[in-house]
Amino acid sequence: MQTTSVRIDLATHRELKKLAAALETTVGAAVALAVRHLSQERMGTQLNCDLTPEDIAWLDADLG
Repeated sequence: MQTTSVRIDLATHRELKKLAAALETTVGAAVALAVRHLSQERMGTQLNCDLTPEDIAWLDADLG
């Protein structure tokens, strides 16, 4: 696995280390979990919107 560095402030790094310890994982794995969670949250927000007329028409289409 290739890696790279990410610069964060010291306070954030301390919190990240505490979180990783609480989760019994590495700092890198904690970051990966955080990124995944944020991505899923963003996707959920995007999906939680009113349907457009096109969406409704597609859902109501008789495809059989």
